Amino acid sequence: MKTIDMYEVGPRDGFQNIKEYIPAETKMAIIDGLVQAGIRHIEVTSFVSPKAIPQLKDAREIVTACLRQYPEVDFMALIPNLRGAETAVAVGMTRVAYVVSLSASHNKANINRTHEQSYQALKEIRETYPQLDVIVDLATTFGCPFEGKFPASRVVEFLKDYVDLGIREVCLCDTIGIANPGQVRDILRAVQQAYPQLELQVHIHDTRNMGAACSLAAIEAGVTKIQSTLGGLGGCPFAPGASGNLATEDMVYMLNEMGYDTGVDFPWVLALAKKEVQLIPTGVYSGHHIRIDAASRCFR
Repeated sequence: MKTIDMYEVGPRDGFQNIKEYIPAETKMAIIDGLVQAGIRHIEVTSFVSPKAIPQLKDAREIVTACLRQYPEVDFMALIPNLRGAETAVAVGMTRVAYVVSLSASHNKANINRTHEQSYQALKEIRETYPQLDVIVDLATTFGCPFEGKFPASRVVEFLKDYVDLGIREVCLCDTIGIANPGQVRDILRAVQQAYPQLELQVHIHDTRNMGAACSLAAIEAGVTKIQSTLGGLGGCPFAPGASGNLATEDMVYMLNEMGYDTGVDFPWVLALAKKEVQLIPTGVYSGHHIRIDAASRCFR
């Protein structure tokens, strides 16, 4: 039975899009529920300026509580710059995510940097904090709202500098949800052949209801790390047309039913997704998915 690691990114990628501040106690209640359900990899926040994303102003508090209560869980945070890395190290984090877009246009729209600026910023982080385990999130891997789709060779070419910098893990992100299973297989095959040493994750948005199909294609191509958000929460305001993420409970159900070992209790995580709807009143309940009006940076 093949083991699949579910990477829950809702507490960062989902919550940051909600205008109304979610109390830290509510966030922790959901994170507690995720841990109780069996999730062992959680991206809990981003160390970003509260002026940019007011929702994540409690990042230090959340991370401190998570590390204290659940030392066995792999907690991560997104860092946009050196200051974010400094804060992550100060509060005791050892794993962080750093985002850059394959699309130059989306990189500028999302994080207001050129590709060269993004690379130099990460180089500075690596030199200053070599002990940090940095995962590169490659946004718009499967298509950009401004530049369209890219060939697999472009992904391989773009990643070379980051691999040479010492990056050992990359998450390939379908930021606007336009990937298809064949494209996922083709890009993964090219990246795996070029960089067999890389650990790979996928992060698929569910804009066209193909999040599960594309994630399954990635698994069949050898990927064992799948990102998702509880209730399908999230979206990218800097990527026109993007809707929510792949729902954790949907993916867990499918994989458990197929005989994969996710280590996640489906009834528990489904109940938690329904509870999330009650805890976050700004959500629009549809089935058991939450669709949110995006109002802040998505970073992915």
